[in-house]
Parts: sequence; C-alpha cells; structure tokens
Amino acid sequence: MSSVDIEEAAAEIFAVLGTGRQVRPFSARHPGFDLAAAYRVAARVHERRMARGERPVGRKIGFTNRRIWDEYGVYAPIWGHVYDTTVHELAAVSVGFPLAGLAEPRIEPEIIVGMSAAPHAAMDDTELLGCIEWVAHGFELVQSIFSGWVFTAADTVAAYGLHGALLVGQRVPVAPDPARWKTTLPAFGIELSCDGASMEKGAGSHVLDGPVAALRHLVGVLEASPDQKPLGAGEIVTTGTLTRALPVQAGQMWSTRLDGIDLPGATVRFR
Repeated sequence: MSSVDIEEAAAEIFAVLGTGRQVRPFSARHPGFDLAAAYRVAARVHERRMARGERPVGRKIGFTNRRIWDEYGVYAPIWGHVYDTTVHELAAVSVGFPLAGLAEPRIEPEIIVGMSAAPHAAMDDTELLGCIEWVAHGFELVQSIFSGWVFTAADTVAAYGLHGALLVGQRVPVAPDPARWKTTLPAFGIELSCDGASMEKGAGSHVLDGPVAALRHLVGVLEASPDQKPLGAGEIVTTGTLTRALPVQAGQMWSTRLDGIDLPGATVRFR
C-alpha cells in the first residue's frame, strides 16, 4: 500500500471507532496488505486517538492462545494499545457494562499485569516477574469491524488489535512471593460461565505456555521494532484469552472460576 493508502485506511478505521459499524477487510481490497502495512495503519489510528485526547496506558496481546488459531486463521500473536478510555476497573462497572458501540463483541477472560519496571526479552521468568508490580484477572471485550469475524492477521492489527474494552479485576501484588506466581501462572485452570451455565474451560498454559511467556513475546517484538515504543514502568499488559472468545449480548451475566492460583474469579453483566 502507498502512503496515501495507509492514511486512507487509518481514516476509515478511525471513522467507525465506537460506532459499531463495520467495513470490508483491507486484505480483500488490497492483496498486498501485510503485517508491516497493518502496523503502519495502526500507528496512524493511534496518533488520531491521542490527538483527540485518549491516553495510552498499556498494551494488549492477541492470539496468544494457540487453540484458537485455526478458528480465525491467524497463526501468531499480534499486539495493540489500550487506553484510559477503554480500561475500566471491574468493580466500577458492577451495575452493568454497556456494549453499545462495539462491533460483534466477544468476551475473553485474561490475565493482566502491571509493570513496575521496564522488562527485556532476555530476562528469565524470575527477572520478568521482578518487573511486574501486580497481577489481576479480568475480561477483555474484543470486537471485529469486519463482518462475521472474517479477516487476516493484518486486518486485526490495523483494526485496534480487535480491542474494545478491558475490565480489570482485583490487583494482587507479586511481592513478596514471586516464586509462587512463577509456578501458578502457567498451571492454573479457569472455567467461563454465562448466566450460570458453563461455556468454556481453559488454563494459564494456553497463552504461549503462560502469561509470563506471553509478556516475554511482546517485549521481544517491541525490542525488534525500532519504530515502536518499548514497554515501560506503569504500563499494563493483558496477555490474551485463556479460553475461546465467545459472543456476548446485553442482559447476559458472565463469570469465571479460577483454580490453582491466588486470584478471585470475575463477574460482569452487560447492558
């Protein structure tokens, strides 16, 4: 794609942000639309969001769960920004979280971490955990501005990394026992339910063998991309869905139960 195409694509994606409207996949219109072009489009969308006052507060990693790769035809992780306008404390939305403005929303139970120091890809798990202040469980609401969730990896990168909202649960400090987290984060189990009915089961190991491994992947990708800002202290990172992403509707209540880790389950009602 030419530089004009990049700007036009960014304008089109930005125009449907928060509206629930959808567009035709760029890969279907431009056979040469690849990941390199997609991250350039995403950077332009990011600039537009900041220009209107949104503040980036961290990153999301998508497609870390290898078990969903065949479902979407995407076979490697992607990443995108999360913002002060899209990140919410789960406790603050107890009356219900609105789905209006999200395109074909789906729910993803995830592990979220808060960085206290800048990590490096060469760090081992213990060193990476030393850069994490807290761990939380919550939900990412993902969306597809492409009808029927039909897209390529490049399309998803350009379209906000599929990010819609991030609902962060109780933040539990990593200190004083990082060794416990090193053991439990890749090993715990999770059950996702809707209106009391079990819908999916997953595990920490499903996200690139564990949330810390997913974090390392993101750090490595950013370090290898000179145009991207490295991950820093104060940022939050959500590490990818622990189960399949499932469609949600207003009126539903979704909840999780976690086993083998010192994190509470999460509950959210949609309106």
